[in-house]
This record gives sequence, structure tokens and C-alpha cells, in this order.
Amino acid sequence: MAEPFSVPVVVRGYETDTQGHLNQSVYLQYAEHARWSLLQEAGIRQGDLLGKGLGPVALEVTVRYLRELRAGDEVRVSCAFLWGAGKTFRIEQTIRKADGTVAAEVTGVGGLMDLDARRLVADPREHFRDLADRPQVMGI
Repeated sequence: MAEPFSVPVVVRGYETDTQGHLNQSVYLQYAEHARWSLLQEAGIRQGDLLGKGLGPVALEVTVRYLRELRAGDEVRVSCAFLWGAGKTFRIEQTIRKADGTVAAEVTGVGGLMDLDARRLVADPREHFRDLADRPQVMGI
């Protein structure tokens, strides 16, 4: 099995809290960055989605904080889409330190919204496949 898609991130000082570790909300930003980077790697731009009247939505997100991160730490944020039947899909992400230590796990349920109807599309995988130049990056 291939390694999941991942992007490097360096923790910036202004992202830390008064204890000197990465603020809890920034983990979500790192996860979001990795998701958009994966879409871009698949050949899907935000404008492509908007042009089709579609927008990805987060329906549920859980973060498990396992190890602290501090300013200057280098991490990789992975992202893998897991497809099933229906209107939703799962996303699994890991934020891993350079030494391999898992700092956090982010799991979520997402969907693809028809922006005019304000409803989830029936089969998001097919819409993503139609937009992607490299759908295999998304596990399609």
C-alpha cells in the first residue's frame, strides 16, 4: 500500500499559546491545509469546484492530541479520503513529527455540497473523479 499524501509544515511562533505549544485550533488549520493540498495534487482547484457549483463541507471533525508541538517543529500532515456508499466520505489525517512521533490524529466526515440547492450531492466520489486530473491521489 502506498504512503498517504502528506505536506510539510513548520510550526510558527505566533501559532503557539501561552504554554509555548501549538494552539489547539491550529491543528485544524494544518489538517485543512493538507486537504486542500491533496485536492490540488489531484488537479482540483477551489475555482474548479465553485465553477461547478460545488463546495466540500466538514460534517464532523475529531482531533486526538497525542504530543505537544512547539515553535520550529517540523511536521508532516497526511491526508487520506476513504470512500463508501452514499453522500459522505471519511477523511483520516495524521500530524507526525520529523522523528516519526504522532502528535495528533484528525478524523472527519465530509460531503460535497451543491451550492445552489444547499444539499449534499448523492455521490461525491463521482463528482471529484470528474474534476480530477489525477483521481488516484484521492483514492478514486
